[in-house]
Amino acid sequence: MAYLLLACAIACEVVATSLLPRTAGFTVLWPSVAVLIGYAASFILLSRVVASLPVAVTYAIWSAAGTAAVAAIGAVFLGQSLSAWQIAGLALVIGGVVLLQLGGSAAV
Repeated sequence: MAYLLLACAIACEVVATSLLPRTAGFTVLWPSVAVLIGYAASFILLSRVVASLPVAVTYAIWSAAGTAAVAAIGAVFLGQSLSAWQIAGLALVIGGVVLLQLGGSAAV
């Protein structure tokens, strides 16, 4: 159940972050409201996840998955390019999360 909540937290954060350009500096009402709701929902869900999973692993998964998803959305839907260095950086971030997860309780 904790991993399902974590996936929902990641989804809320990714949607909110992806909508940030549409807020025009928080001057456009509805995208701004959606961003604030998305971030609030993400943090509420994240707070519930850390009650049952180690905070280091939880945050690492949340931030890495969010970063990778937003980078992919930027590349696919927002016309932003990813260089080979950026792709390598994303791979390193994801690799770090995998190592934290494999480390189990020793990683905390």
